Amino acid sequence: MRPVRVAVTMMALVTLPATAVAQVFSVGNERDNRGAGPRRSPVLFGAALTYAVPQREFRDNVKQGFGIDGNVHYKFDRQGIFSLGGELGFLSYGRETKTVPLSSTIGRVYVDLTTSNNIFWMGVGPQLVVPSGPIRPYVNGTAGFAVFWTESSVKETYDQEDFAKSTNYDDATFAWTGGGGFLIPVGASQQGAIDIGVRYHGNGNVRYLRKGDIIDLPGGNVQLRVNEGETPLLMWRVGVKWGLF
Repeated sequence: MRPVRVAVTMMALVTLPATAVAQVFSVGNERDNRGAGPRRSPVLFGAALTYAVPQREFRDNVKQGFGIDGNVHYKFDRQGIFSLGGELGFLSYGRETKTVPLSSTIGRVYVDLTTSNNIFWMGVGPQLVVPSGPIRPYVNGTAGFAVFWTESSVKETYDQEDFAKSTNYDDATFAWTGGGGFLIPVGASQQGAIDIGVRYHGNGNVRYLRKGDIIDLPGGNVQLRVNEGETPLLMWRVGVKWGLF
């Protein structure tokens, strides 16, 4: 898909200059920190639960969303002030379930039909963290892509096991994020931290479905009411980090 190719190109343009600068910064720091003790793991991991609030025109169609995200960053200095990494996440912004006959010719067997509206996003970019103190602010940003898709699945009413699934609609777009928050170190080694923050998702123009946009027609056919526009989100995050130093 063309939006994905554009996203990959933009990710490369953002990542390569930042990596070159970070390598120079890293070499200088390694020289300065010789003899300063053993180097900690250069990798910083994180995960969070998210609550999303649509912005601008997108709010007229979607009220809220819930999801999760994960990230990993490589630290280019011993204290972890500057790092470069990748982030990804999943968000559900609409879900409906109804009980329907298994088919138009089998009216005595019913199943649960669930339709969900989802977003998957991925990006790469830099992060800056205040390296010390009981509360450590940070800022970060990414460039990447987001995929919007709607899928329907059928479960047995009593056993609740999926036995059929289909994607009803999907589209992709270039996406960028910018955000910040603060880390609260925990534990004796203070390698772990509570992560509380907020992130703005600047998703580009995309086509998507919302809850209620699939209309069942006689004969087993469906009608899709497709929406189109930019889909920015303000995302609140609560999670954990590991590898703080």
